[in-house]
Amino acid sequence: MSRFRTVFAAGKPVIAMVHLGAMPGTPLYDAARGIEGIVEAASADLQALQAAGVDAVMFGNENDRPYELKVDTASTATMAHVIGRLRDAIAVPFGVNVLWDPMATMALAAATGAAFVREIFTGTYASDMGVWAPDAGAARRYQARLGISGVATLYNVSAEFAGSLDPRPLADRARSAVFSSVPDAVLVSGAITGEAAEMRDLEAVKRVLPDTPVLANTGVKHATVADVLRVADGCIVGSALKVGGDTWAAVDPDRARDFMDRVRAVRGGR
Repeated sequence: MSRFRTVFAAGKPVIAMVHLGAMPGTPLYDAARGIEGIVEAASADLQALQAAGVDAVMFGNENDRPYELKVDTASTATMAHVIGRLRDAIAVPFGVNVLWDPMATMALAAATGAAFVREIFTGTYASDMGVWAPDAGAARRYQARLGISGVATLYNVSAEFAGSLDPRPLADRARSAVFSSVPDAVLVSGAITGEAAEMRDLEAVKRVLPDTPVLANTGVKHATVADVLRVADGCIVGSALKVGGDTWAAVDPDRARDFMDRVRAVRGGR
């Protein structure tokens, strides 16, 4: 809890996504706009989110579809370049997530000075990318070797685009992950990006982890954020802040401000 609170001073923080454009070498990369286009779009989203008053931002490569379990070096390198270009404009704590590669995520955190990381670190899944079996031990040892042990780790324990091959209930898997791997926070997700986690899942995980921050990772919307934050210790939000609520659109400044107004009402004005 202490490292989580060191990074996220606000009670029940809102971490907003900066979804970067597709990286070079991926099928959706826009060669005509190039890397400058990625930087420009990310800069606009970052400015809108910070103006709305979000507590933190996270840079992710959601547009690198189809996703990989071992990410091309070009994606990680380009993400580092883009974040470096924006670094002076970042006024809130920031994190990184290279889908779906814990080792690349740790490397990117080291390269950019990120305060936190999000990933699937534990479990075994049948997924759209094939059998998914991350190695938390390797990733956390890599984190130590890189000298970034102070970076907060946010563990997504209900992978999107996948089903767990572990028969244990989600709450038991979350409790086990905390015991065996000591994450700084646990995240509960819906089935895919932009779809909400089940409230019963959030409640079950929080019930067995009263002393570990538990955040809603996907699908939090304007109409549901108050209910989510009554259970969860914060949330990660992306799609709800975009034009028309579309994951692949730009951030809508008005939607972002409205969302944070609702959050502040739940948090007593903070």
